[in-house]
Amino acid sequence: MTAADQTPAGASVPAGPARTLTVELPAGLPLINANRRIHWMRRAELTRALRTAAYLLAIKADIPHLNRAHIVAEYRPPDRRRRDVHNLFPSAKAAIDGLVDAHVLHDDSDRYLVGPDMRIGDVEKSGRLVLHITELEVTP
Repeated sequence: MTAADQTPAGASVPAGPARTLTVELPAGLPLINANRRIHWMRRAELTRALRTAAYLLAIKADIPHLNRAHIVAEYRPPDRRRRDVHNLFPSAKAAIDGLVDAHVLHDDSDRYLVGPDMRIGDVEKSGRLVLHITELEVTP
């Protein structure tokens, strides 16, 4: 499967090989689940931790500014229990906000970002959220 096969409708891939960058958030970092009702202060703490982690990892990896990107947020669960990966969308949103803070993307609006598309990955001991960022050609 090529990068063009994985690109959502309405987006285009730059000529030549598409550049895909990866940000792996720390294993065991608590995630925000849309189905869990938690106190707003606790949710704010979790959001801040995810956003800061993504920001620092993007800066450390020296991820360049991308004019437009497609992001796949892959959750690598700690076990094989059945899950609805879309419940982790608030975690992906917080991490993407960290990428915007790090100037990887100008903004997380539809003009600059396709996705995030949520996926379940292989089992990883402590669980982890991984962002796969594919650079896209800017559309008019």
